[in-house]
Amino acid sequence: MSLFVQKYGGTSVGTVERIEAVADKITKFKAEGHDMVIAVSAMSGETNRLLGLASSISDNPTPRELDVLVSTGEQVTIALLCMALHKRGVEARSYTGQQVKILTDSAHTKARIQDIDVSNMRADLSAGRVVVVAGFQGVDEDGNITTLGRGGSDTTGVALAAALKADECQIYTDVDGVYTTDPRVVSGARRLEKITFEEMLEMASQGSKVLQIRSVEFAGKYNVPLRVLSSFKDGPGTLISLEEDDASMEQVVVSGIAFNRDEAKVTVIGVPDTPGAAARILAPIGEANIEVDVIVQNISADNTTDLTFTVHRNDVEKAKAILKVVCDELGAKDIKSDAKIAKVSIVGVGMRSHAGVASTMFSALANENINIQMITTSEIKIAVIIEERYLELAVRSLHSAFGLDAQPQEEN
Repeated sequence: MSLFVQKYGGTSVGTVERIEAVADKITKFKAEGHDMVIAVSAMSGETNRLLGLASSISDNPTPRELDVLVSTGEQVTIALLCMALHKRGVEARSYTGQQVKILTDSAHTKARIQDIDVSNMRADLSAGRVVVVAGFQGVDEDGNITTLGRGGSDTTGVALAAALKADECQIYTDVDGVYTTDPRVVSGARRLEKITFEEMLEMASQGSKVLQIRSVEFAGKYNVPLRVLSSFKDGPGTLISLEEDDASMEQVVVSGIAFNRDEAKVTVIGVPDTPGAAARILAPIGEANIEVDVIVQNISADNTTDLTFTVHRNDVEKAKAILKVVCDELGAKDIKSDAKIAKVSIVGVGMRSHAGVASTMFSALANENINIQMITTSEIKIAVIIEERYLELAVRSLHSAFGLDAQPQEEN
């Protein structure tokens, strides 16, 4: 007998018929003797519907009330799924994040999980029940409902698995695993049988939409085996784990190509080249909860320099408004932005032990006359900022350059 935590995304529970299909799947696992904890998203489109209602009332709704509103989507799903399980003779009990108690900080719409009380879930599991938990939500120490940000149900599922010390956390979605890149962009993209937490974290942070970044962080921190599976067809999916010393991994330089269309570039021109200038520019950006990604500072000329960084496209105007005040204080000359950029990244643990990876990447882009505007690297990643119009061409050329179109060699 194993303890599985399963998470079902919005498309997996998007209709009553799909909820019934999920209930069938859970019933099968339960019949095999497994303990089951289920985390679910709102039905597909529901969160957007609720956000639309909010925007029809106010252009700037209070974050606390927004969390109260959007958290109701998952409450519908947990109730319907439990009803479907009861119909199949399976005992089940639903819990909101508040009822579990998934304790978070008080950062409304972007809360982080601090602790989970597993006592009620343990009692239900011991009584033979399936536990169904609303994803995406929690409660702060003052009893306010909080939400974890888009994709937060993934984080709920992994956090539950960590707290309960589950044997595996299974993320059911509309794709059958993690691919070398988005199959909608590259028809020859392949499903990966396994990938390390480190690689998956880089791919998620660089734009892969399969899993939310925080869910991968949780899984890696607590060593929760994580498997991405399809709700709509059977298959082994992709296993994400700590293991990276497998001999086959040494043969693979790059595991995948990630990309992000949601980037915008901000440049502060003519910054006085003095100690602390960069901190004075970026500190208020961080305090406004705007995430900064790639950062480049040019070589000083005439005792001034240009500082360029990327933010999410939705945050660019907010960032510029903040910077105007800071730059006036610093005496910087100007602020410019460009929202027509994209980020493309190559990721792979094999990059640690292979030379020439960067030159292969840059040559592939140069052969397509794609100009690189910014570069950032880590041990297992190289990311570049390019014009958005060249994004798909860049992904296809890199996918081919690193041999990701070819099927992996069979083991002897």
